[in-house]
Amino acid sequence: MATWPIPHPMQRALELARKAAEAGEVPIGAVVARGDEIVAEAHNEPRESHDPTAHAEILAIRRAASALHQERLDGCDIYVTLEPCAMCAGAIVHARIARVYYAAPDPKGGAVEHGARVFAHPQCLHRPELYSGMGENESAELLRGFFRERR
Repeated sequence: MATWPIPHPMQRALELARKAAEAGEVPIGAVVARGDEIVAEAHNEPRESHDPTAHAEILAIRRAASALHQERLDGCDIYVTLEPCAMCAGAIVHARIARVYYAAPDPKGGAVEHGARVFAHPQCLHRPELYSGMGENESAELLRGFFRERR
């Protein structure tokens, strides 16, 4: 496990994950940043919006594309509190996000360094740089607590 200082965008993603938990959503937050500027942010909203695609990453990417008036988020990074799933990894590829920072690994549903390993496929049109471990303990504890309360 890497020990990284937690940059501002990841701190904000963790705040958003806590907000998601308070709303009864799985506690995942995502922030799209360009340099030091946060362009867009979101937390999981599938239950609230009755939309199975309303993952934090998808919503943050949609909002960033809208804010920047472009479908490709060249030069943007995404900070997310959990390893992206296959759907979100695919959206990251299509958005051409430069770097993916995620806090906690997801051996069950992740598709970046686990499972499908979307960015490693020869058919993958874009491979962002990957960084993991920033805020891992905080994110993992949020998730464990959330699911503990529901058992």
